[in-house]
Amino acid sequence: MRERRLNLAVLIGSTRAGRFGPVPAQWIAAEAAKRDDFDVDVIDLAQVWLPDVLPESLDRPLPQAVTDLAPWLDRADAFVIVTPEYNHSFPASLKNAIDWYVNVWKAKPVAFVSYGGMAGGLRAVADLRGIFPCLHSVTVRDSVCFPNYQEHFDAEGRPADPEGCATAAKTMFDQLAWWGHVLSDARARQPYPG
Repeated sequence: MRERRLNLAVLIGSTRAGRFGPVPAQWIAAEAAKRDDFDVDVIDLAQVWLPDVLPESLDRPLPQAVTDLAPWLDRADAFVIVTPEYNHSFPASLKNAIDWYVNVWKAKPVAFVSYGGMAGGLRAVADLRGIFPCLHSVTVRDSVCFPNYQEHFDAEGRPADPEGCATAAKTMFDQLAWWGHVLSDARARQPYPG
């Protein structure tokens, strides 16, 4: 029996002017779209304009930008977070988005694509790996990273090592799909308690 396709949200975490994030995000989204187990949405935080001041309680009426994005995140069965490394961690815009939607991540898997200097964004991913389990998410073990990212893509946004990058993406997606189906099936049987 063929399993249903999972809704995959690829989230571009940086909103900085001149950012590189859309390049690896479009590449990883295209890799996911080649598979028969994902329907892919790309969500760019630079186009969402989430407020950076949260209310005392998320039970109050939410700003329009927050309510507009909520359905896209709610319907996702799995996430790929595309993040740079700024000052040994991930950008504030990404943390802001995580905090606005504390319930959307529950019992869903999260994978990471990172880019940066010599560390390739892995310190940002390490910090995110500490946050998502606190939101009742599962982070997949394998990720895709681009150290010295300017050297990894050509002017058209294609990886310099397409075979190696595709292999890394496949490993990550295989894990993400496994967790995505397991957790989606579990949520369908019984709401997550928490």
